[in-house]
Amino acid sequence: MPKVLVAFASLTGNTEEMAELIVEGIRAAGGEAVMKSVTDCNAIEIQEYEGVLLGAYTWGDGELPDEFLDFYEEMDELELQGVKAAVFGSGDTGYEIYCGAVDQLEAKLKERGGVIVQDNLKVEYGPNAAEKELCRSFGRQFIEAFAAVS
Repeated sequence: MPKVLVAFASLTGNTEEMAELIVEGIRAAGGEAVMKSVTDCNAIEIQEYEGVLLGAYTWGDGELPDEFLDFYEEMDELELQGVKAAVFGSGDTGYEIYCGAVDQLEAKLKERGGVIVQDNLKVEYGPNAAEKELCRSFGRQFIEAFAAVS
Protein backbone atom coordinates (compact mmCIF):
# COMPACT_ATOMS: atom_id res chain seq x y z
CA MET A 1 0.00 0.00 0.00
CA PRO A 2 1.13 3.54 -0.67
CA LYS A 3 2.88 5.82 1.77
CA VAL A 4 1.09 9.19 1.85
CA LEU A 5 2.10 12.57 3.24
CA VAL A 6 -0.75 14.62 4.68
CA ALA A 7 0.60 18.17 5.12
CA PHE A 8 -1.69 20.86 6.46
CA ALA A 9 -1.97 24.35 7.91
CA SER A 10 -4.56 25.03 10.60
CA LEU A 11 -5.20 28.13 12.67
CA THR A 12 -8.31 27.22 14.66
CA GLY A 13 -7.98 23.43 14.47
CA ASN A 14 -10.64 22.90 11.78
CA THR A 15 -8.24 21.87 9.01
CA GLU A 16 -6.18 19.81 11.44
CA GLU A 17 -9.34 17.91 12.41
CA MET A 18 -10.03 17.29 8.74
CA ALA A 19 -6.46 15.99 8.31
CA GLU A 20 -6.84 13.62 11.28
CA LEU A 21 -10.10 12.22 9.88
CA ILE A 22 -8.60 11.83 6.41
CA VAL A 23 -5.65 9.95 7.92
CA GLU A 24 -8.15 7.63 9.65
CA GLY A 25 -9.67 6.91 6.24
CA ILE A 26 -6.29 6.31 4.60
CA ARG A 27 -5.33 3.85 7.31
CA ALA A 28 -8.73 2.13 7.20
CA ALA A 29 -8.15 1.54 3.47
CA GLY A 30 -4.74 0.00 4.18
CA GLY A 31 -2.57 3.00 3.33
CA GLU A 32 0.27 4.37 5.40
CA ALA A 33 -0.15 8.05 6.31
CA VAL A 34 2.28 10.53 7.81
CA MET A 35 0.58 13.71 9.04
CA LYS A 36 2.62 16.90 9.42
CA SER A 37 1.97 20.58 9.88
CA VAL A 38 3.52 22.56 7.02
CA THR A 39 5.50 24.43 9.66
CA ASP A 40 7.20 21.12 10.55
CA CYS A 41 8.14 19.98 7.03
CA ASN A 42 9.45 21.15 3.69
CA ALA A 43 7.90 20.70 0.27
CA ILE A 44 10.84 18.57 -0.85
CA GLU A 45 9.56 15.86 1.51
CA ILE A 46 6.72 15.22 -0.95
CA GLN A 47 9.24 13.35 -3.09
CA GLU A 48 9.70 10.76 -0.33
CA TYR A 49 6.08 9.59 -0.71
CA GLU A 50 3.94 7.96 -3.38
CA GLY A 51 1.06 10.32 -2.64
CA VAL A 52 0.39 13.68 -1.04
CA LEU A 53 -2.66 15.36 0.41
CA LEU A 54 -2.35 19.07 1.13
CA GLY A 55 -4.79 20.83 3.45
CA ALA A 56 -5.18 24.52 4.19
CA TYR A 57 -7.61 26.96 5.61
CA THR A 58 -8.27 30.02 3.48
CA TRP A 59 -7.19 33.38 4.81
CA GLY A 60 -8.97 36.62 4.01
CA ASP A 61 -10.24 36.90 0.48
CA GLY A 62 -9.15 33.53 -0.87
CA GLU A 63 -5.49 33.61 0.13
CA LEU A 64 -3.09 30.94 1.32
CA PRO A 65 -2.37 31.16 5.04
CA ASP A 66 1.03 32.63 5.95
CA GLU A 67 2.16 29.25 7.33
CA PHE A 68 1.84 27.76 3.83
CA LEU A 69 3.76 30.41 1.89
CA ASP A 70 7.28 28.95 2.27
CA PHE A 71 6.06 25.43 1.49
CA TYR A 72 4.13 26.73 -1.54
CA GLU A 73 7.17 28.60 -2.89
CA GLU A 74 9.40 25.55 -2.32
CA MET A 75 7.05 23.56 -4.54
CA ASP A 76 8.37 25.57 -7.51
CA GLU A 77 11.60 23.57 -7.23
CA LEU A 78 9.87 20.17 -7.42
CA GLU A 79 9.16 17.81 -10.28
CA LEU A 80 6.05 15.91 -9.19
CA GLN A 81 5.33 13.87 -12.32
CA GLY A 82 3.43 10.78 -11.30
CA VAL A 83 2.89 11.83 -7.67
CA LYS A 84 -0.74 11.16 -6.79
CA ALA A 85 -2.31 14.13 -5.04
CA ALA A 86 -5.48 15.69 -3.66
CA VAL A 87 -6.31 18.84 -1.69
CA PHE A 88 -8.67 19.66 1.16
CA GLY A 89 -9.40 22.60 3.39
CA SER A 90 -11.75 24.76 5.37
CA GLY A 91 -13.16 28.15 4.59
CA ASP A 92 -15.96 30.62 5.10
CA THR A 93 -18.68 31.22 2.50
CA GLY A 94 -19.01 34.75 3.88
CA TYR A 95 -16.00 35.69 1.75
CA GLU A 96 -16.19 36.27 -2.00
CA ILE A 97 -13.74 33.44 -2.73
CA TYR A 98 -14.64 30.28 -0.83
CA CYS A 99 -11.68 28.02 0.00
CA GLY A 100 -9.41 29.78 -2.48
CA ALA A 101 -6.31 28.30 -0.81
CA VAL A 102 -7.54 24.82 -1.77
CA ASP A 103 -7.82 25.87 -5.41
CA GLN A 104 -4.35 27.48 -5.34
CA LEU A 105 -2.74 24.36 -3.91
CA GLU A 106 -4.45 22.13 -6.45
CA ALA A 107 -3.29 24.38 -9.30
CA LYS A 108 0.31 24.31 -7.98
CA LEU A 109 0.31 20.52 -7.74
CA LYS A 110 -0.94 20.27 -11.34
CA GLU A 111 1.61 22.85 -12.51
CA ARG A 112 4.45 20.80 -10.99
CA GLY A 113 3.19 17.58 -12.63
CA GLY A 114 1.19 16.04 -9.78
CA VAL A 115 -1.70 13.77 -10.71
CA ILE A 116 -4.91 14.94 -9.03
CA VAL A 117 -6.74 11.66 -8.40
CA GLN A 118 -9.95 13.05 -6.91
CA ASP A 119 -11.96 16.23 -6.51
CA ASN A 120 -10.88 18.48 -3.66
CA LEU A 121 -12.76 18.58 -0.36
CA LYS A 122 -13.98 21.88 1.04
CA VAL A 123 -15.71 22.30 4.40
CA GLU A 124 -17.14 25.47 5.88
CA TYR A 125 -15.52 26.11 9.27
CA GLY A 126 -15.10 22.73 10.97
CA PRO A 127 -16.62 19.44 9.86
CA ASN A 128 -20.05 18.56 11.21
CA ALA A 129 -21.00 14.90 11.85
CA ALA A 130 -21.78 14.16 8.19
CA GLU A 131 -18.67 15.98 7.00
CA LYS A 132 -16.51 14.02 9.44
CA GLU A 133 -17.53 10.86 7.63
CA LEU A 134 -16.94 12.65 4.32
CA CYS A 135 -13.36 13.36 5.45
CA ARG A 136 -12.79 9.70 6.34
CA SER A 137 -14.26 8.72 2.99
CA PHE A 138 -11.96 11.21 1.26
CA GLY A 139 -8.97 9.38 2.75
CA ARG A 140 -10.33 5.97 1.76
CA GLN A 141 -11.13 7.17 -1.76
CA PHE A 142 -7.62 8.58 -2.13
CA ILE A 143 -6.14 5.13 -1.52
CA GLU A 144 -8.69 3.53 -3.86
CA ALA A 145 -8.02 6.14 -6.57
CA PHE A 146 -4.31 5.72 -6.00
CA ALA A 147 -4.62 2.02 -6.70
CA ALA A 148 -6.74 2.64 -9.81
CA VAL A 149 -4.24 5.14 -11.25
CA SER A 150 -1.08 3.16 -10.39
